[in-house]
Amino acid sequence: MATNVPFTFDPDSRAGEVALFSGGLDSLSWAGQRASVRTSEELLLVSFGEQNFGHLQDSVYDGIYQRRARPVRRITLSQNVRIQDKEQGDPDPERTTRSRGFLYATAAVRAAAAEGAPFAHIPENGQLSINPPLTPARAAACSTRSVHPWTLHLLNRLIGAVAGGPVVRLQNPLANLTKRQVCHSALDAGLTPADLADTLSCGTPPKQHPHSSGLANCGLCYPCLVRRAGLLGMDQTPYDSDPWDPRLSWDQAEHWHALLSWLDASYSLRDLIADTPLPPGADSQATLAVIKRGREELSELREIEGKT
Repeated sequence: MATNVPFTFDPDSRAGEVALFSGGLDSLSWAGQRASVRTSEELLLVSFGEQNFGHLQDSVYDGIYQRRARPVRRITLSQNVRIQDKEQGDPDPERTTRSRGFLYATAAVRAAAAEGAPFAHIPENGQLSINPPLTPARAAACSTRSVHPWTLHLLNRLIGAVAGGPVVRLQNPLANLTKRQVCHSALDAGLTPADLADTLSCGTPPKQHPHSSGLANCGLCYPCLVRRAGLLGMDQTPYDSDPWDPRLSWDQAEHWHALLSWLDASYSLRDLIADTPLPPGADSQATLAVIKRGREELSELREIEGKT
């Protein structure tokens, strides 16, 4: 059902909708919602192969495919991209993930353009698309902004400049939803808590580390904390560690301590726009409301799970 293919498209096939499909909670939720729409228009999901986690991507995709009410197709692209210094003749590839968000976005645009779809969807809950810095040390470029509204605005401007017009536009369909709202939307689309537990949210998956536990989600990083808050009360995810475990060192629970400090501080419109600007015409109050609802979810996690 999922195929690893070169980045080419069948000229006789035309998808009406195109979305990135990472195998995370947000992309699963969006794919589940769109796959449940009864229409003859095909839904194309674009994945990048994740080392060590391809089986998870396949598993969550199968959950979508088996429940589909419309044609669904998925392509999986290689994540290996070599960036060389031609002047120095450097043969080593770029080993960081700094350009990953940009590559994902351009892949979605390429797919949508090839299929004749007007939009390329990059599903990311509003909390993490804004990704407010938990501490001053994480401000600006020290936190991921790959699906921030300003980033998508600049990418759409770039597309228009290169193509000579708005051929395809990038959109985040989950920008006004918290993680918990995204999770409930997935359940409303017919997915189960077990389906959600099979997804990958982690920024530092334990399976990629020496002496790993073999689990996909560490439970300690900020994306895992947002995941825990979103799935509160229905979370079947096996986590490598709990951030409130008193046996953890301060460094191991660094994200948890940073989150607690952030929740204890106020958060205002000034905080929202001071780190990264919003694009022209953006509804700043609606964006602020998403962050505040997300803070409430995280505060519930703190009260229920982090009592120690």
